[in-house]
Amino acid sequence: MLEKYLEILKKYWGYSAFRPVQWDIIHSLSEMKDTLGILPTGGGKSITFQVPALAMDGVCVVVSPLIALMNDQVDKLISMGIKAVAVHSGYTIQENLIKINHVLFGGCKFLYISPERLTSDAFREKLPQLPVSFITVDEAHCISQWGYDFRPSYLNIAGLRKYFPNVPLLALTATATTEVIRDIQQKLLFREPNVIEGEFARKNLVFFVRRTDSKMADLVKVIKSIRGSGIVYLRNRKKTREVAEHLSRNGIKADYYHAGLTYENRTEKQESWTRNKTRIIVATNAFGMGIDKPDVRFVVHMDLPDSPEAYVQEAGRAGRDGKRAFAVMLVNNYDKISMRQRLVVNFPEISEIKRIYSALANFLKVPVGSGKGIAYDFNLHQFATTFKLNHVTAFNALKILERHGYLELTDDINNPSRILFLLNRDDLYKFQIGNQKFDGFIKLVLRSYTGLFTDYTSIDEEMLAKRAAVPRDLVYQYLIKLSKMKVISYIPGKKTPLLVLMEERLDEKSLYISWESYNERKLRFSARINAILGYAFTDNECRTNLIMKYFGKLPGQPCGACDVCKSRLDDDGSPERILKIREDIIKLLSDSPQYVGEIQLALDIKEDIINIAIEELMAAEKICFLNDGRVAISEKPKT
Repeated sequence: MLEKYLEILKKYWGYSAFRPVQWDIIHSLSEMKDTLGILPTGGGKSITFQVPALAMDGVCVVVSPLIALMNDQVDKLISMGIKAVAVHSGYTIQENLIKINHVLFGGCKFLYISPERLTSDAFREKLPQLPVSFITVDEAHCISQWGYDFRPSYLNIAGLRKYFPNVPLLALTATATTEVIRDIQQKLLFREPNVIEGEFARKNLVFFVRRTDSKMADLVKVIKSIRGSGIVYLRNRKKTREVAEHLSRNGIKADYYHAGLTYENRTEKQESWTRNKTRIIVATNAFGMGIDKPDVRFVVHMDLPDSPEAYVQEAGRAGRDGKRAFAVMLVNNYDKISMRQRLVVNFPEISEIKRIYSALANFLKVPVGSGKGIAYDFNLHQFATTFKLNHVTAFNALKILERHGYLELTDDINNPSRILFLLNRDDLYKFQIGNQKFDGFIKLVLRSYTGLFTDYTSIDEEMLAKRAAVPRDLVYQYLIKLSKMKVISYIPGKKTPLLVLMEERLDEKSLYISWESYNERKLRFSARINAILGYAFTDNECRTNLIMKYFGKLPGQPCGACDVCKSRLDDDGSPERILKIREDIIKLLSDSPQYVGEIQLALDIKEDIINIAIEELMAAEKICFLNDGRVAISEKPKT
């Protein structure tokens, strides 16, 4: 059996072996067992369901909350020659119906679906006919009301099990506390408990916390002391630009990224960083999901995240290649005040939430008693500005409404323009004969794209305009006219978040926000804030062990590498200690030459003690300085 899976892995991904936990999950699934797989960020979760899906008959249903990530994964599978489709609110009802029909009759291997689409009448009608091999639930922590990112629509997933009682279910997440692990299995109706977890502590990832009165100055020092690319996280969009510009003035190639930029701008910035044209990306937490860059050497947090879960996910984007990487947190006393303020901002008063709900319905022009299941293009900035709302308050009110099941606020999506020919080839030929002015344009479209008669096909109006040597607007006008004449169905592209109403609009008095649920979430948010503050301002316990304890893991030996572990050894300038530091330096330099600052950061030892060890090694001619200022092992070391 292993040989079959290895053959698929080699054919499509080019790998000759699974990581240990990947194979454990796949093997469990092959034995038809419900399985909860917990793999750290960058642990290769997609392999655990994509490989077995290709080995089994039927289609793998993948439930995912992120539209952009679904589209990316589907595009990647298709580029590999694997049939896959995505069904979500970014597509029209007709498009989604066509996609589901392709699954029924087209030998499709993957059906990605957003959780809010699980209850649509069209999907429920086709559901019993689907040849499902198994069900995968990505970001499975979203099903737990105790999780940090609870989504009520995830509770619909358990309803799939009555249609496929003998089909195994694979739930995947990167982080989950003991309570959430138990809750995931209960909510997904696991036939028996079955958790397979990767090694929680990543030994190559070193955690540092630095208390500083000047975060900007310390940020520059950190970046200049570590080679390679990095991510700097902040909470404020404006500050991402300010920090990126400050780094640029200090000779560091940096750019900024946040959700307020256009899709094209974000894509351009991300690709520049991925290809190492930009060294540092300074971003809000909008950056990172779906990023596949293994050689990130460090992640710096200039602002504290809301929870240890968020921190582990974001910090875990460093060092996915298994080489040493650093997770650095810069803190000061103001962070304590800022975190307490977040508790107020993240939980507006219930009366304010109701007022914002009514404003939202008016903004979308939804009358009372209607709107259920409809997806609306939604611009938060425009909404908040129109009704003179604080943007952060408005966003958090919407998130509370989401947790109560009234709406779904999706991520930013990029849906290109799509067309489908409504006439068959014979009727289209007759149309072209009778409408010569459209003949050349139709031939251009048919030459440029395939599959236009069976499915909605993505098109690029700009490319068509260049090929026809006409203005883009003329191409758009032709598409609109052909659509009105029922020759094609044309859906113009859009790049915007979506808001889906999960229930019909209620009047403000009938809107129910559970005080108990609201207060429970507030208390848990407060506990997470206290946990991240505890991590940031504790200086007497290993950072890795602090994280492990939060997630219910038994702490092991201190990591020996974090700032707390290193500080215990810093004051020891004894000959024995210097000898050990000399050995550590030689070991560090055996991989490649390093700058003194890199050595100091890697070993996290005081500068004067590092200098003593380096001087002794220089005197013994075991190391030398290169022309570029780096320290290297001497070619002919003497004993």
